[in-house]
Amino acid sequence: MTTTYKSLALRGVAAGGIAGVASALVQLLVTEIPIRAALAVEEARAPAGEAGHTHGGEEELVSRGAQIVGGMLGVVIVGIAVGLVFATAYALSKRWFADRTPFSRSFAFGAAVFGAVALLPWIKYPANPPAVGDPETVNYRTALYLGVVVAGLVIVWAASWLAEQLRAQSQPVRTTAVLLAVAAATAVVLLAFPAPPDTIPADMPVNVLWQFRLSSLAQLATLYVGIGVVFGLLIDPASRKAKAPEKAAVA
Repeated sequence: MTTTYKSLALRGVAAGGIAGVASALVQLLVTEIPIRAALAVEEARAPAGEAGHTHGGEEELVSRGAQIVGGMLGVVIVGIAVGLVFATAYALSKRWFADRTPFSRSFAFGAAVFGAVALLPWIKYPANPPAVGDPETVNYRTALYLGVVVAGLVIVWAASWLAEQLRAQSQPVRTTAVLLAVAAATAVVLLAFPAPPDTIPADMPVNVLWQFRLSSLAQLATLYVGIGVVFGLLIDPASRKAKAPEKAAVA
């Protein structure tokens, strides 16, 4: 079977665009609800004379509607970029789990990426809505978050390498060994990184906080797992078509 990188890249871009649109819709229809509630909390903290204004009474430079549209567009662009990277990584790692179908490999890859760059950081440093977080710690918080992301990607790579090394073992043995290794590595990462530096303000409702956190995680799941699903659906038919001439030649 021969599948060119260009073919994979185009499907990756398409998958990223589709998943990006779906993630942007989740942002609009789900995540925006707690964001508005958090903004209301933030506005309530301002002195009465600054209601409807920001930064000491200055007019808001960008309307909320423009922010929403820009945010959704940004999600789609990120989805396309991630889709291209996803296709490239898929092409480089095709030797892993070669006994599985292209769709199952793509889905597993998407789920692994979600776990590494979204779920693991979310467990250690869950997303916070507006009105939570000290601006002075933003660089520190960003560094911690990116550190966990890098650690998660290393875990995914190491798990794939371990599975490759244990290919001669039975499926139950290989799966058990990889899962135990991933669980141990995840526990080390969660214990090694420091606790979140910011506290939750007393005026932030708990339901708004967790609605934002869960909806943000759902949005990331839609993007990363969505790319794995859509890319798998796009690549599987192409793979079957590519295999057909080879089967005919063998016959």
